[in-house]
Amino acid sequence: MKGETMDNEKIEKNKELFTQLLMGTGRNGIEKVLDGIEKLGFFKAPASAKHHLAEDGGLLQHSLNVYEQAMEIRAVQVKMFPELENKLWPESIAIAALLHDVCKAEVYRQVEKFRKNKDDRWEKYLAYENDQSHCPLGHGEKSVIRLLRMGLDLTEDEIYAIRWHMAGWDLSDYRESRDSFGKACDKCPLLSVIIAADELATRITENIGKMP
Repeated sequence: MKGETMDNEKIEKNKELFTQLLMGTGRNGIEKVLDGIEKLGFFKAPASAKHHLAEDGGLLQHSLNVYEQAMEIRAVQVKMFPELENKLWPESIAIAALLHDVCKAEVYRQVEKFRKNKDDRWEKYLAYENDQSHCPLGHGEKSVIRLLRMGLDLTEDEIYAIRWHMAGWDLSDYRESRDSFGKACDKCPLLSVIIAADELATRITENIGKMP
């Protein structure tokens, strides 16, 4: 699924697929999560303020892109290492990939800005700004907290994968933080899959048309 301009029809189709995939996990609490993230504005939110998929429905599209990449990675890894079959459950990939960025559902607000057009005249345009003030809980940890509070029954591996999916981008200079991330990677193959899928979706799938 390449990054493309989302109209309401596209967003609704993505929402339907997203819902089917999560309901298919059969996980306790998933209906409450779907209701909760809709109230937070997840399905209409952008994926970023000005980088990848900075548009209505961008976060939903990004989540589906990460899921698609993660399932492809899983297929390759299981083929190479059959023992991973029981460590990379499809339902865990669905939950971790589709819900890793729940933290972004309410942080972008639309504002009017000004820029010069091709005729060197100032014009108004709509953009997004990042506002963390209403729930300053960080990134990966915020997604985990949100999901647990909504009542989702997360596995330990899913918690690791969602909490640390930003990898080095979300590490402090504290040794304890880096040690925790390293230990999570060592014991949780799902984490590495989600990190790789997130990077591929952001850097390639959603950027292919902008590459020189």
